[in-house]
Amino acid sequence: MESHAKRIEGRHAELIAAEDVLLFVHAAITSTGQREFRSGEAEQRMSLDFLHEYVRVNYRPLYAASLALDINDHNAALIVRRLLETAGEVTAEERRTEGRLIAARLARLPAPRVYRLFRALRTAKVNNRRTRAIMRDWLAARPDPALDAVKYRSGLKCAARHAHLPLGHRGEADGDVGGELATELGDFLFAPRRRKRFATPLLDAWRRAHYEQGAVYELPFTVAEGFAAAHGIGRRAFLENIAPRMTRLERLRAQESARTLGADTAAADLTRMPLTRLASYVLGLSLDDRAARRAELTAALRAAARRAAGAQAGTWGRVAAVLDDSFSTTGSRQKRRRPLAVALACHFLLEALAGAYVPLWTSGRQDALLAHPYGPTPLGMRLLDALECAPERLVIVSDGWDNAPPGMAGEVLRAWRTRIDREGRTSVVHLNPVYDAEDFAVRRLSASVPTAGVRMAEDLPALAQLARFAEGRTGLAELRAHLDDRVRRFLEDVPDGAGGAA
Repeated sequence: MESHAKRIEGRHAELIAAEDVLLFVHAAITSTGQREFRSGEAEQRMSLDFLHEYVRVNYRPLYAASLALDINDHNAALIVRRLLETAGEVTAEERRTEGRLIAARLARLPAPRVYRLFRALRTAKVNNRRTRAIMRDWLAARPDPALDAVKYRSGLKCAARHAHLPLGHRGEADGDVGGELATELGDFLFAPRRRKRFATPLLDAWRRAHYEQGAVYELPFTVAEGFAAAHGIGRRAFLENIAPRMTRLERLRAQESARTLGADTAAADLTRMPLTRLASYVLGLSLDDRAARRAELTAALRAAARRAAGAQAGTWGRVAAVLDDSFSTTGSRQKRRRPLAVALACHFLLEALAGAYVPLWTSGRQDALLAHPYGPTPLGMRLLDALECAPERLVIVSDGWDNAPPGMAGEVLRAWRTRIDREGRTSVVHLNPVYDAEDFAVRRLSASVPTAGVRMAEDLPALAQLARFAEGRTGLAELRAHLDDRVRRFLEDVPDGAGGAA
């Protein structure tokens, strides 16, 4: 009897641990510490900081392993920083594993985010040998050091000082940036007036752009903007001349401005844009513009959805989706229409994944392209409509604030699971794009339906798999096995010595 009680107690502890880790993972997917529709920035940051500290202290191996999941860049950088700040808490073997995970994640983060992380580490005086090795490895792997020096000058300067990079010295530089380029980078960062010219074209273009307008157009777009303003170059002329230097995303961001000014620039190729980012762009257009460009925008969204679906396209059978376009999907000033963008992107992705697809928006509208935040959130009513279709899969994309009438969605799902579909013929998952700071979680609709946080619609298939752990039927062992598999695949191309693991 005593051993049986201990087994039950152990199983209960495992379920609690699994729930704690999942709570953190879903928060790390959705929250960026910014204001949401129903909570301010301070609440979001305080809630998120508590979760990071709690999971790091109690489940550190799983905390580090979450770097291999689809968490957002903000939380990935926070995890890396906290692991490096507390490196003395773990064994040498654990440090090796963490180092490889950190190196793999940094390689996937945008450069501005990594440079901000390095600056934060310097401010916090985290300067152990492993931290310096991680910084040196990342900087050495950068494809174009001169571009980084021009585009992220202050960030590279800070990182070079903190990691003790031997810039500005003649000769090879210990596997980092070597030779003449190292010397030029050192002069460029720390003594730019020392040279009358640079042998590296991009560095010299930056020097000449201070007094020569033509050199402005040899620089990256974001750097050239500042010089153009200093030279008094008109926005239309600037956009026309800098167009060949713009990246795909820069071209997209400047496209509407160029259109308004009548600038002759090549339009961004929308068919190659990532799905969720494209959905945000579409929602930023006026309803009249969307209607006028219907064929172009719809074709681009469907092309992006097909890419995201990949080999799973058309394999999900009969799918019904309840998609939230209520007023709360307005988001906040920092995350404008973000919940609605995720819902719109999920709509097109589910259309690509399904064999047969029925979308149901909470507003009752039929035209997804003209979606805009409006009205209450009658999730319960839409769920009844969706279940009448007898789908094989039901996907709900909503912040979980069911208010027309309140609580109806939870009752519909409970009754469906306990009385009508006890065998689980219909797979139901709730994807929530908003972190609820007060509850330290993404808001759930029902205990009988798994909920997962979502930030990018492209992650939907993986999140649907992760959500099954949120049903409370699997313990820490199953979750750990899932994370171990994700970590193994995440680190396939990372050498054992990466991340300062020595």
